[in-house]
Amino acid sequence: MNKKILYKGAEAEIYLSKYLDKEVVKKHRIKKSYRIEEIDEDLISYRTKEEAKLIVEARGAGVSVPIIYDVNLKNGIITMQNIKGERIKDIFEKIPAKKREKICKDIGKNIAKLHNKNIIHGDITTSNMIIYKNRVHFIDFGLGEINSETEAKGVDLHVLMEAIESTHSNYSDYFKYVLDGYDSEYKNESKPVFNKIDEIIKRGRYR
Repeated sequence: MNKKILYKGAEAEIYLSKYLDKEVVKKHRIKKSYRIEEIDEDLISYRTKEEAKLIVEARGAGVSVPIIYDVNLKNGIITMQNIKGERIKDIFEKIPAKKREKICKDIGKNIAKLHNKNIIHGDITTSNMIIYKNRVHFIDFGLGEINSETEAKGVDLHVLMEAIESTHSNYSDYFKYVLDGYDSEYKNESKPVFNKIDEIIKRGRYR
């Protein structure tokens, strides 16, 4: 099949394709002509490998993520399951309040599962989560890392807070349900992480 581009950014393009008779999603990291070729190849290979590892580790942490079918380090391609659900961004404002509240709590629980294993997603927005079979699936770990610091976990949650405030401004108060879900699942003391969010907000005000 001809590839159908789903998203094209500065770092990668994401498109529908076929793999062993399955319809799949491929994430292909784009070569940068301004970088020395050998350095560019090494960087693409490293980032592809790290993202694939994070997705696998997220699954191990109990978080729903796409199944990975193939990783091509040389060409910087991850071939993975096409999750045929709905992006939370597209349904967040259309669903009943109780369902929105539940989804927010589920999001918080899943972020806590990641953070319990020190997995930082790096770009938690309602565009990077899909509802499929009544479960929240996380996609796009391209900016992720392993990091045990409270700062990194606070930043991860703060990114989502800002995403909800900017994209779903009429429902920004629902972020509190994300924190409720997080608090119920996080194995360490969640208060330092929440305090870090407040600290990040204050930093932004005084810049």
